[in-house]
Amino acid sequence: MKNLIISLSIITLTFSCSEKLAPVLPGALTPEVITEPTEHDTDDPAIWINPNDFSKSLIIGTDKEVGGGLYAYDLDGKIVHKFLDMQRPNNVDVAYGLNFNGKKVDIAVTTERKSHKIRVFSLPDLTPIDNGGIEIFEGETGEGFRDGMGIALYTNPNGEIHAIVGRKTGPSENYLWQYKLADDGTGKVIGEVVRKFGKYSGKKEIEAIAVDNELGFVYYSDEQVGVRKYQANPEKGNEELAFFAQKDAKSDHEGIAIYKKDDSTGYILVSNQQRNTFLVYEREGHNGNPNDHQLIAEIPVSTIECDGADASSVNFGSKFPNGFLVAMSNPKLFHLYEWNKIQTLIDQNYKP
Repeated sequence: MKNLIISLSIITLTFSCSEKLAPVLPGALTPEVITEPTEHDTDDPAIWINPNDFSKSLIIGTDKEVGGGLYAYDLDGKIVHKFLDMQRPNNVDVAYGLNFNGKKVDIAVTTERKSHKIRVFSLPDLTPIDNGGIEIFEGETGEGFRDGMGIALYTNPNGEIHAIVGRKTGPSENYLWQYKLADDGTGKVIGEVVRKFGKYSGKKEIEAIAVDNELGFVYYSDEQVGVRKYQANPEKGNEELAFFAQKDAKSDHEGIAIYKKDDSTGYILVSNQQRNTFLVYEREGHNGNPNDHQLIAEIPVSTIECDGADASSVNFGSKFPNGFLVAMSNPKLFHLYEWNKIQTLIDQNYKP
């Protein structure tokens, strides 16, 4: 369908040091909510859905410098909890119902890059339950091979929660390691390596990882190259199922968000970082092929060089009746975009 014609001028923003950033495109969507700023530099958000009251759900986001930490925001963008003085937390994800101390606990898990660990926190209070963290990529000796960056949580059909972890750099095969998280019986969460998998081009890095629990897939951005797709369940093998978006991004393929219309349909949204847009693909694939993901729309947003993103279709109340997309924006913010505005552009096959 013919693109919308919107007469807005291009906005160019700069750092205080006059480093030029990617311009916001004409017609870019404006967020319904912008969060309060962090102290250093935001990187990645995850949505925690409050099972008792969707309107009281939270955004969990990282502030990624040494001394930064995890922040929890309400849906008005206000900071309600934080855990600070971490060793460069990078990406974060959320899972529900970990068996811990005899009860079910929702968790947020983040990579802590400089300590070579992942950290586990109970939700919604952001209380650490990992006794200081879980070592990752043990035995790896290459420079940057243990620097945790991307993370996504997978809940298997038995209810086990796995952390799929990426790093700053690594080998061309088995770039990702998958850890089963469990209570060790003494009041702390531990991780057991259950799988090593995933190709890596070697061109830049792999940071953005997303898991589709219902369909059982994991996606990750091999930056400047494309998006790779695998089975999330180790029992289903390590074959690469798809490698898409290879010609769609201006430079870096970054944050991945999965918007679920139901158990099997919806959209995969990939941050086109240097163009300040999101690339949109059908979650269910194309023409009956679940692994054929073709670009159907490109959504211009007001975020600046977005690293991480998440999405949900839950009715969070009058402000977000069909959910929202949350996206990191340089240098210290997260933006929340009302989904209906995004859906309108998708329906029009909009490409700026």
